[in-house]
Amino acid sequence: QVQLVESGGGLVQAGGSLRLSCTASGIRFSGFTMRWFRQPPGEQRNEFVASITGDGATTYSNSAKGRFTISRDHAKNTMWLQMNDLKPEDTAVYYCNAANTSYSHWGQGTQVTVSS
Repeated sequence: QVQLVESGGGLVQAGGSLRLSCTASGIRFSGFTMRWFRQPPGEQRNEFVASITGDGATTYSNSAKGRFTISRDHAKNTMWLQMNDLKPEDTAVYYCNAANTSYSHWGQGTQVTVSS
């Protein structure tokens, strides 16, 4: 059974930092590209934040570039999103996603709230 479990969300003031974690089980972690998405309050869409391939290649959205850092550790089956200089517009439920050519798995989400 595949599970992706996010943690690390919370309430932080603007300018602060949070580190989100996503721990996977039931998959061959190194074979999946890992991504963070977020869903702002009141919106239906999931917004891409960052991705990291099994080889460690990273991609960021324009809003995340320069402030967020995505990383992963295959030995721990875990991915992280270090978020610095947080802004109120970063408030959202953050979801991790594991995908390869055949499968796409989602976590349950973790709430990040940034107060001004």
